[in-house]
Amino acid sequence: MATTSDIRNGLCIKYNNDIYKIIEFLHVKPGKGPAFVRTKMKSVTSGKVLDNTFSAGHKLEDVRVETHKFQFLYNDGEYYHFMNTEDYTQIQLVESALDNPGLMKEGEVVTVIINSEDNMPLSVEMPASVILEVTATEPGVKGNTATNATKPATVETGATVNVPLFINEGDKIKVETDKGTYKERVKE
Repeated sequence: MATTSDIRNGLCIKYNNDIYKIIEFLHVKPGKGPAFVRTKMKSVTSGKVLDNTFSAGHKLEDVRVETHKFQFLYNDGEYYHFMNTEDYTQIQLVESALDNPGLMKEGEVVTVIINSEDNMPLSVEMPASVILEVTATEPGVKGNTATNATKPATVETGATVNVPLFINEGDKIKVETDKGTYKERVKE
């Protein structure tokens, strides 16, 4: 059993007969009244995001989990296929179990969270940032230098990311996986 003081990002809990992963949380101590924890949770089975508030000291049923490194192999349209880097076993997951599948390229090593009780994969954690090549974007026009101006760019995985005007096709960029935002251009 865990309490609200144990809440952290990535914690998996049983709630309403389902398993949820904590995405965001905020401990709130108002000037008047008891403290509480405001959370945003994502169902690992359906992918549904739920906002919930727990009063301070509330008991939570946590789920025992293990983490393993898996390599992303391919996506067949319905499932995403992964291979364990230690024993080479393969698993397949539906898209709702992935946080940002559009930024995952083949060969990427990710962390898969697995329920210790029944060995079911719960969710996939990507690295903090990934390096992707821009495959399509409008050319930047010289003199178009308004502050923080961006344009859409398609990366090698097919995802669309807003990038600064100076980014061109063929450039490699670093993208933050939690928000799906441009971080910096990568020099080779």
